[in-house]
Amino acid sequence: MNLSLKSYLSKLSQEYLQPDLKKLDEIYDALEIQYEGKNDPWGLNLNTHRKCFEYFWFFYKHYFRVKLHNKNHLENKNYMIIANHSGQVAIDALLTMMAFIYEINPPHLVRGMIERFVPTIPFVGELITGTGHVLGDRKNCLYLLQKKENILVFPEGVKGIAKETSQFYKLQDFTTGFLRLALQTKTSILPIAIVGAEEFYPYVIHFPKIAKLLKLPVLPLTPTLIPLPSPVDIYIGKPLSLETLPSQKSTEKEINNHVLELKNEINDLIQTGLKQKRNYLGHAKNESRK
Repeated sequence: MNLSLKSYLSKLSQEYLQPDLKKLDEIYDALEIQYEGKNDPWGLNLNTHRKCFEYFWFFYKHYFRVKLHNKNHLENKNYMIIANHSGQVAIDALLTMMAFIYEINPPHLVRGMIERFVPTIPFVGELITGTGHVLGDRKNCLYLLQKKENILVFPEGVKGIAKETSQFYKLQDFTTGFLRLALQTKTSILPIAIVGAEEFYPYVIHFPKIAKLLKLPVLPLTPTLIPLPSPVDIYIGKPLSLETLPSQKSTEKEINNHVLELKNEINDLIQTGLKQKRNYLGHAKNESRK
């Protein structure tokens, strides 16, 4: 093979498999400044975070082809980000966290809330903590919000990802604790919708009784063990400012009403996304073809 052609293909391969390293340097330099002097009790390590980002870059950019919409809704402040949960495994959380790092300036490092069983998975615990994930209990969430961190919350919980095919994009019941934490810490809530992740595993059946016997949160059965390359679109809604939130002493009924409003807003974003959803080839439904 001609040397110049071989060099060109090598360079093309590197550019395809790696993010813009200059941009990534700028992002993590900015994060180093943000976290200078801060001691994270869970072991967030920006070097580990970057290595993980670079490792998953191909999947983010070329396999799942993530697009982040309505970036103009964001300000340079911390948010409690609430989203629909989908895809059988928490890939949607990873892709969202990568989008808020790479697509937004200044970068927003988002802390993911994980279930108790996740750190017990072999070889996963250290990676999870190094990239900023924490156990999703009230005490940890409160600490992070008081430190002005961005956190990602899925109010549906495990029920959000444990859906059979017929239930795709149908929001499950929202918990309400996240709203009280936002009130307590005076944190703006940012609703987002993730469209495309349900199609990672398009045919799914769940066995909740067997899962319970095995002490697993979910036990999905799908013919595709590897997630399919479904394009993911993340739609950012308008932040819910503190002025429109109820007081911290609100009744449970008042809290439930506001949680329902947020749920409806995320559902509206989902429906908007479904109307222009991309298929596996990356073509939107309303995209004209010649």
